Amino acid sequence: DTFNNPQENRFVYQPKILSLFKTRELLVFRGKRKVYLSTFKRNYTMMEKDQERFLPLAKEFIEFVNESVTPFHAVAAARSKLEKAGFQYLKEKEEWNLKPNGKYFFTRNQSTIAAFALGGKFEAGNGFNLAGAHTDSPNLQVKPNSQVTSEGYNQLSVQCYGGGLWTTWLDRDLGMAGRVIVQQNDSYEGKLFRIDKPILRIPTLAVHLDRDSSSKMEINKQDHLVPVLSTKVKSELDKTINHENTLKSILAKELKVSEDAVKDYEVHLYDTHKSTIGGLYDEFIFSARLDNLLMSFSTLTALIRASSDDSKLANEKNVLGVVLFDHEEVGSDSAQGAGGPIMNEMFNRINQSPSLVERSIRKSFLVSADMAHAVHPNYAAKHEKGHKPQLHHGTVIKTNANQRYASNAETTFLLREIAQKNGIPIQEFVVRNDVLCGSTIGPILASSVGIRTVDIGNPQLSMHSIRETCATSDVTHSVELLSHYFSQFTVLDESLTID
Repeated sequence: DTFNNPQENRFVYQPKILSLFKTRELLVFRGKRKVYLSTFKRNYTMMEKDQERFLPLAKEFIEFVNESVTPFHAVAAARSKLEKAGFQYLKEKEEWNLKPNGKYFFTRNQSTIAAFALGGKFEAGNGFNLAGAHTDSPNLQVKPNSQVTSEGYNQLSVQCYGGGLWTTWLDRDLGMAGRVIVQQNDSYEGKLFRIDKPILRIPTLAVHLDRDSSSKMEINKQDHLVPVLSTKVKSELDKTINHENTLKSILAKELKVSEDAVKDYEVHLYDTHKSTIGGLYDEFIFSARLDNLLMSFSTLTALIRASSDDSKLANEKNVLGVVLFDHEEVGSDSAQGAGGPIMNEMFNRINQSPSLVERSIRKSFLVSADMAHAVHPNYAAKHEKGHKPQLHHGTVIKTNANQRYASNAETTFLLREIAQKNGIPIQEFVVRNDVLCGSTIGPILASSVGIRTVDIGNPQLSMHSIRETCATSDVTHSVELLSHYFSQFTVLDESLTID
């Protein structure tokens, strides 16, 4: 192989390298002799086959994440996918009439969504094969009294939501999206909005005014993360905007209602730069909100796939379900977060028999799906030597002895066994002893519900940046793993004895 000895051989390629692969014009120079690089052609043929397998789901995810600029929009996108797959909407305020083989979903606060399919052989007291993820990501959110003027600029004051890498929000083309409570005659409704244009920007300070910033940038989150909306002189010329409450006027104009009809709002900022596939071989996804919309997409897609086979669903004893929670990035303690009562209420309402709920939980299992840290080529020392997840190498099982992840020998065995039986790659991650370990919804639900749990996630770089990176192939890996989990777990679990 020509690449096995890079010191002996040097190679040159042109900018349009993919087209050159196809025409075999790429050359290796060995001394003065030109050699066609047939290895490249063989590898490119393999890459084309990989693209045929991996790119369709990667592109489907990109459509999903580009729609899902806030948790509200993520739930709306998830709801659309479920309705197209035949899932029926349930209202939490009403009685549920559930039937075997039925497929259902409900939402809470427009920012959390739960979907489930009842097996044809399900009886009260049977188990639930569940997967959980979250719809929220670190972002900047507009304060209630947000209007600020400074040095001739109109600005909006924002709050930092979660633990973002806030320097990555500087010099970005920021749009606004969220939810507005709108009055319609004598009724009120929560309506989503999205201003998909670079309406805001947080400019950095020129290096000439802070020479240390080129090597070490420090920002004060209160003083330095205030987006610019307009210049004061320009806005005064605009007679269509109410300058006493600019944001309210903008929202009313966007929703085509009067300003009096705008009663309240939650406004999130987001990068208007769309997610995309990149890299020399179209192997990367460059995107905002990979953490954790990729695992939200994977769990949801897997549930839809697993429940689409009517004959398999008819023979299923358990409930197959997914819950996408809000507020994971800030601790999950809310009515719509994993620390709230949603999952316990699901067990109660679906079982319809309080005396059998505890038995049902003992038979149940949760895959907590949240993105994992891939080893960084420039910071490899930050990873534990034996646990360095890589892109393209499959979904990661996450373990922590201090219960920052909920995985244990029983739960990791069950998921790993499904992966091995179906030829799906799996990796392992343990944080270094000298590094604080993050956490997920896994330990929260394991302790509050009492459900067996394994923590997993796809590997990614730049977690909590405004722009993150993962592999196209790992979208397929996670969807296939979770699809087989939903369809095969019940039988496998019956073969295992623990207590």
